[in-house]
Amino acid sequence: MSNGVKIVHRWTPSPVAYVGVMVGAGTRDELPEENGMAHYIEHCVFKGTTRHSARAIIHAIEGIGGEINAYTTKEETTFYAAILCEHVQLTLHLIAEMILHPAFKKEETDKERMVILDEIESYNDSPSELIYDDFESLVFEGSPLAMPILGTRKTLRHISSKPDYALQWMKTHYTPERMVVFCQGNIKPERIFKLAEKEFGSLATSLSLENGPTTDRERTDIGPTMPRKMSFKKHTHQIHAMLGGRAYEIGHENQLAMFLLNNILGGGSLNSRLNLSLRESKGLVYTVESTYTPLSDTGYWCVYWACDPEDYEQSKGLVCKELDKLCNTPLTESALRHALAQLRGQLAISAQNQENSALAMAKSMLYRGNSPDWQETMKKIEHISTMQLQKVAKELLSTDYTYILTYE
Repeated sequence: MSNGVKIVHRWTPSPVAYVGVMVGAGTRDELPEENGMAHYIEHCVFKGTTRHSARAIIHAIEGIGGEINAYTTKEETTFYAAILCEHVQLTLHLIAEMILHPAFKKEETDKERMVILDEIESYNDSPSELIYDDFESLVFEGSPLAMPILGTRKTLRHISSKPDYALQWMKTHYTPERMVVFCQGNIKPERIFKLAEKEFGSLATSLSLENGPTTDRERTDIGPTMPRKMSFKKHTHQIHAMLGGRAYEIGHENQLAMFLLNNILGGGSLNSRLNLSLRESKGLVYTVESTYTPLSDTGYWCVYWACDPEDYEQSKGLVCKELDKLCNTPLTESALRHALAQLRGQLAISAQNQENSALAMAKSMLYRGNSPDWQETMKKIEHISTMQLQKVAKELLSTDYTYILTYE
């Protein structure tokens, strides 16, 4: 759009549409004293607008059989709904109202602050989830990326002390060039463009800063790091462990190679190298998985597993052994073909999940200005060679640069 808001739409024959707005504003845009602000805003805009009560918003969507949702990450806040295609106009209007005209009534936001505090405590009770936050704090120490998405009791008390604080934060960070209106379903593109223009066409004057758009985020150094170890006493039955390090950002020339490499290592399938080594062969763990998370200017990879204390050293040794194999032993052409065939099937199946597909489409549009389908992505992956995979492994997966975090 002329004011900088991006619009992306993918037609599908489904009678169900996923429609929403992704905003490039998250935890990394917060100051230390306002940590948790992006997530707090995500919650509070559901508590009513200047024109609609919280109940009216919920009943409007749920009353037509739809589902409305939102989430916050280190870099984005996303509001979206699943509805029948015939209700897309009403749904996009309500989401726009929540973003452009939130009420932030003190009596309502105070209730939501208590809900978030309960969410924090629930998170603290789940070591398999909490360890990801603590690992990010270790990997990105000294950067806003190290701060937890949910914030803390102290910061929540600070940011909820006055409604204008959150409204000013939105005015600063919810700018047109950071927004993507997205839709996927059996709807003509022209209709989505017209609805987006109607709801967000005046955004430049209503929410932009007087002195122009917000400045770019401070970049995060992704150079080589010194290995570090950290351990927390959690008094859990098992040891929860995470090993990993920095990785490539979104759009990096080796991003897809790292994506394929992670899939081979431990990307969620039972025949991944880590699962075969630690679970199927040795029976040391119930869960072991690897993750690659690219961000706008950096990223990280990690391996997570949980095991009995007496099995920790053996498990860690097997994880390091698999990493060393990828660094020092190139895949055979046959192994690469099998990995590509597996990934092709996974991407095709994943594309059938409309919700994930719509959100991935919006994120690609936000950071890259385009949104290739899974077939286009697969064509690029098929050009990756065994030599390129080994080069990426040596650059990122070497145990010389890894961080290790444990809960004991």
